[in-house]
Amino acid sequence: MAGCCSLVALILVTAWRRPLSSNNGDDTPAAGVSVPFFASLERMARLVDITYCVGTTGVSPPFSCASRCKDFPSLDLVRTWNTGVLLSDSCGFIAVDHGSSSQHHQQQHTPPPSKPAIIVAFRGTYSITNTIIDLSTVPQEYVPYPSPDDDNDDDTPTKKCANCTVHMGFLASWRSARELVLPALKTARAKHPGYPVHLVGHSLGGAVAALAALELRVSLGWRDVTVTTFGEPRIGNKHLARYLNEAFDLLPTANNHTTPPNETLRYRRVTHANDPVPLLPLSEWGFRAHAGEVYIGKADLPPAPEDLRLCRGADDPECSGGPEADGWLGWVLGDLVRGEETRKSVEVWTRQLGGFPARLKLWQLFFAHRDYFWRLGLCVPGGDPVDWGREKYRVSWAGDDEL
Repeated sequence: MAGCCSLVALILVTAWRRPLSSNNGDDTPAAGVSVPFFASLERMARLVDITYCVGTTGVSPPFSCASRCKDFPSLDLVRTWNTGVLLSDSCGFIAVDHGSSSQHHQQQHTPPPSKPAIIVAFRGTYSITNTIIDLSTVPQEYVPYPSPDDDNDDDTPTKKCANCTVHMGFLASWRSARELVLPALKTARAKHPGYPVHLVGHSLGGAVAALAALELRVSLGWRDVTVTTFGEPRIGNKHLARYLNEAFDLLPTANNHTTPPNETLRYRRVTHANDPVPLLPLSEWGFRAHAGEVYIGKADLPPAPEDLRLCRGADDPECSGGPEADGWLGWVLGDLVRGEETRKSVEVWTRQLGGFPARLKLWQLFFAHRDYFWRLGLCVPGGDPVDWGREKYRVSWAGDDEL
């Protein structure tokens, strides 16, 4: 019964498409992003899609696979890892991107120019459907973050995370990958000292990328770490969300008065219209999202730069974290979450929205979690068949700008 209710709840959530708003003042970020920023996110989406080849058809040196590896001639594979197929296991690859010039891009018709970097990519689970159901119906256990046994000799956090708790499955997934990822990453960094590190993850891989990034940034003190996640679920409580916000300077502070969100942030948490995973696990269970959200407001593929929005904080009503989303989930999951406050809130939202959503399409739910610039998650030539025959994004470049 719980599983059935959860599916109904999640289908209801997909019915809203929050409008993209224009800039109404200095404190309100406008819809739309720059072409270079859009292209950098699209590039990361294709890279994270390649992770779905690890554990299936494989990724081999120099950087070859059945999917989109040919789009990245400047990459050299360092290693892949695959710790299993369970929810708490991890899978992905490390590669060195030697960068490409805009001139090479124009001559070879390859992807947009890029700067040198070390790429660490984390894959989601095999079954997105099961993931959504698991996250929405099973109250998740917490463990302290960081726990005492996380304090290794050279990896002790410079700042403790007071009262922070983290989703046990996500932390277990990072721990299973950690002993494989960190040695290879440290070796690649020593070999290429000028190369920054860029972590990318989709779905549960986004949650693992978040925990990996915290360790690199706080425990190891690496300041040149950038993170891009797609469909990342909530990883812990409000204290952990605040800890990550502070580690990556995602919110204004006394020393940083940058008020609207901007494209230079080191953490980009990309969400998509109708994708329920960034709203899970439920806030009623104590989970909270962190800031750094970039919202794709167009439900179907392909999006354009004007369809993206830089969001304020973690609960921007114009983005995925609007206040009504959790209320609908909590109300429909009535056998798990009860409360007079929730019921009253739902009554208000129902009146505001004119009743229940009219279109309840299950397929929208699952596609929304996969449709990040491209339909992610299937390692076959050309990617998902829905993308076959679709031209790559064509954008114009000014001068020698690189991503």
